[in-house]
Amino acid sequence: MQSAEIAAEMCLATDIIPEMIGRESPISFPFLGGLTVNPPASFTLFGRTIYFYGVIIALAFLAGMLWSTRRAKHVGISEDDLTDVFLWVLPMAILGARAYYVLFRLDYYLDNPWEIPAVWEGGLAIYGGVIAGAVTTLLVCRRKKISPLAMLDLLAPACMLGQAIGRWGNFMNREAFGRETGIFCRMGLMTITGETVYVHPTFLYESVWNLIGFLFLDRMIRRGKRQFDGECLCLYLLWYGAGRAWIEGLRTDSLTLGGTGIRVSQVLSVVVAAVSAGILLWRRRQQN
Repeated sequence: MQSAEIAAEMCLATDIIPEMIGRESPISFPFLGGLTVNPPASFTLFGRTIYFYGVIIALAFLAGMLWSTRRAKHVGISEDDLTDVFLWVLPMAILGARAYYVLFRLDYYLDNPWEIPAVWEGGLAIYGGVIAGAVTTLLVCRRKKISPLAMLDLLAPACMLGQAIGRWGNFMNREAFGRETGIFCRMGLMTITGETVYVHPTFLYESVWNLIGFLFLDRMIRRGKRQFDGECLCLYLLWYGAGRAWIEGLRTDSLTLGGTGIRVSQVLSVVVAAVSAGILLWRRRQQN
């Protein structure tokens, strides 16, 4: 059966998924007067194909690093110590994000192991990156005798800024969108059968949500409003977890636990947000 026929059958049976969308298909925004764009997913440089997804992720890391360097002194971290942490955290975060994604699609990658390194094609799970990055930070800080919670307070907003930027890599790939909808801010995508469908632009929801959280945490650190080490980390996890729990429920490409249909990231988001809220309340009561 041809891919177009398979996609047509899937459209009748389930929500729109990334495989149904043309990689170079136009994207329309009815709430912007019907604005239609067709951003390329890749470009060629010196005979090599460069994917915008990878470029945007790299820019997101760079933005987070630059911001952290400027704010390091506000949490009592030296630039040298920050650089040492970055040298370890960045590669481990990428590996963790990819490993998390591959783990929950293990059946597919066991059949296609050569695709495991292809991060430029998409497939980075932020929770895997956060977990790997946090563990690596703790180990490096312990070795260098740096306050790990102060360091994580600095890296949490940087991570949120990177997430706000990095979600636009999903836009270039026509992925990380939600189910079909008729709401005002819907986004139009063209399937490989030529049909235009309107979906929740969940990548945009998450980008804006993270940008708001980043601006709040940046202001908090810049004005010296932290009351204890680890406060910004908890606020980041609470804000991101609450937003992700809502947004994940709208997506059609969520990683699920086996055949249960349970969305892994949604459950984890709820747990992370609840635990973070509990820690914040406990620490505030201690101080009072």
